[in-house]
Amino acid sequence: MTDHATAPTAPIANDAAVAAPRRSYLATVIKDTLAKSSAKLGVFWIGCIAFAAVFAPFLANSHPYLMRTADGRWSSPLLAHLTAPDLILVGLTAVTAVVFALKNLSAAQRLITLLAAAALLIPLSVTLIEPPLTVVYDRYRSMTADGEIQWALYAPIPFSPTDRMRDQPENRLNEPGATHWLGTEENGADLMSRMIHACRIALAVGFIATGIALFIGVTVGGVMGYFSGIVDLLGMRVVEIFSAIPVFFLLLTFVAFFDRNLYLMMVIIGVTSWVGYARFIRAEFLKLRQQDFVQAAIACGLPLRSILFRHMLPNGVSPVLVEASFGVAAAILYESTLSFLGLGLVDEPSWGQMLSQAISPAGGFTWWIAIFPGLAIFLTVFAYNLVGESLRDAIDPHLKKAPT
Repeated sequence: MTDHATAPTAPIANDAAVAAPRRSYLATVIKDTLAKSSAKLGVFWIGCIAFAAVFAPFLANSHPYLMRTADGRWSSPLLAHLTAPDLILVGLTAVTAVVFALKNLSAAQRLITLLAAAALLIPLSVTLIEPPLTVVYDRYRSMTADGEIQWALYAPIPFSPTDRMRDQPENRLNEPGATHWLGTEENGADLMSRMIHACRIALAVGFIATGIALFIGVTVGGVMGYFSGIVDLLGMRVVEIFSAIPVFFLLLTFVAFFDRNLYLMMVIIGVTSWVGYARFIRAEFLKLRQQDFVQAAIACGLPLRSILFRHMLPNGVSPVLVEASFGVAAAILYESTLSFLGLGLVDEPSWGQMLSQAISPAGGFTWWIAIFPGLAIFLTVFAYNLVGESLRDAIDPHLKKAPT
């Protein structure tokens, strides 16, 4: 009788493969979205706009970062003139970067940390930050000419958006050059400085108005899709009423009768733009309410808010996120159009407002005032559309290639 040696069996799975964590659905969608070069370009441009919006006072400002006067005193005029929104934006950006750099935090912990930071930072900034009411930009140029400033460190663009340089009237409507990279407008202000600070209005209108519309649309659409019946019938009548409202003419009416308020514009755009999101959520919930996991949640006696927002919403929100990217672009276009017509904010830089200054009352055309703000509007809207289309392709399973 002979002994038979048993061959060693091969391991079923590699240790590295077993230890590798499985990517979540959100991580998979983000990876598939950024797999396209067009989406990468769109995200890059939106990131540049966001960076300019957050750090605008540090990129373009007539106040020096740091200066030393002839009597030996040091001061930071830029920090002394920072406003509460400046500090809030920079602070929340820093907190967001730290929170997302910590890998061991869950999504809920990150959200709670950001909300706590906002709840602490916003009231403190509004209460404690009191910038000077009177701002004289040309005093630094006068002090430099008189030798009162020994040393000063300025921003890369040493001009504030509202610095009309009245002490230098020859700088009005100057073409792009070494001093003013994108030229100056009819009042003498630096065009590039105004474009950088205008990024704040573009992003604020886009994200806040779309956030309001998302909240209303998801809530109304979710209730209609889950309950159906008479609730769905009445809800769709409300959706049809809001669909018939001309958003742009409503904005013109409010601007004509009320003060030019950016927050009012964002609320109007958000309150009238939610119908598309409601339709998407309603359709998804009508489909999901018949799925086994939803019926099991109902049979287990889970509360309604858990069924709607914990089990159904994560599975039906994907088409809404795609629509939201186009909604941000539409909100930016609304604000730019109002500013172009002269109905935007007063004494606040806006791309549409700058674009309207390209044609003077006398009929003259200034090419650099038309090209640069118009290009910024086009590229920003185009970037959101690129990201939205790539996100749609990543979410839709029918658009994915079958494995070979």
